[in-house]
Amino acid sequence: MEPPFLLVDLDGPASHPSRETSCVRVAVAAEPAETAGEFDLLLTASPDPPRPWVGCADPYATAQRLRDIVTARPDACLALVQVLRMGPSLPPPDRLVMESLAYSTLQAGAAFRSWLAGKRPHAARPSTEPVLLDRDGDRLTITLNRPRVHNAFDAATRDAPCEALEVAASDSTVTRVDLRGSGPSFCSGGDLAEFGSSTDPARAHQARVHRSPAALLQRCGAEVTAHLHGACVGAGIELAAFAGRVTAAPDTVIRLPEIDMGLIPGAGGTASLPTRIGRERTAYPALTGAALSAAEARRWGLADEIASGHADSGGALAMHSNEN
Repeated sequence: MEPPFLLVDLDGPASHPSRETSCVRVAVAAEPAETAGEFDLLLTASPDPPRPWVGCADPYATAQRLRDIVTARPDACLALVQVLRMGPSLPPPDRLVMESLAYSTLQAGAAFRSWLAGKRPHAARPSTEPVLLDRDGDRLTITLNRPRVHNAFDAATRDAPCEALEVAASDSTVTRVDLRGSGPSFCSGGDLAEFGSSTDPARAHQARVHRSPAALLQRCGAEVTAHLHGACVGAGIELAAFAGRVTAAPDTVIRLPEIDMGLIPGAGGTASLPTRIGRERTAYPALTGAALSAAEARRWGLADEIASGHADSGGALAMHSNEN
């Protein structure tokens, strides 16, 4: 069975972009060009192309790798691009609902259940203070505080920021919120000790929608500065991208690994990343799982500044603008 994948070579003769919705649509070209159709991802050999293009050393080899990924995870890949396509036509809160519905559907799918069955068991790691909160006048600091597990995002780590962000969203005296992570990483994504533990996707969808840091960050993101360093995986970048300002230490590494699990980003990433970098560029790390460096994040607009260093306990960061 052919994978739901369409590749169009814009340098080839009589290329005809398709509007077919039931496949992942990828275009390749030696140089960025105006396109006559809608694509989910545009690849070019140009090293620093304008948005929405993604530059890569060999766009044709990358396209083949994408075909292999779509072949292996067709349901997740197609769900991802469909959610990204529909996002701009929806109000911001509804984008999160749509993402969660797709995520929940995939949780019940064969690919995720297979991945989950092969997952190495992880013991739960209790933490007395998974999140530290500090209020100083008009400034609120939220620090993820599970450094031994790179601030892996579990239920407790989700609930505590919700309480703090409720204050930030409703209290006009809070004019600045700093979002930080202690230890070697900002956030390594969902805690594998809990990942996939829900056996009821419908109930899990309701929990995501009604207890959502992403929804609160949509409301107060303009006042938030996210300070990234180390691993920023899954939720670690999906939530941070809602912030009005994002700084990244030089050691920052950003990844979206969900497709390999048979899922799509589920912490708000299909709503937050496209707002910053566009849906086509969002599709690249989301489909491929490729890592983005701090410099790449800065060039794309996923980070606003490169920090000269990072503090692993929520301390002050020295920053400078980096346009390179």
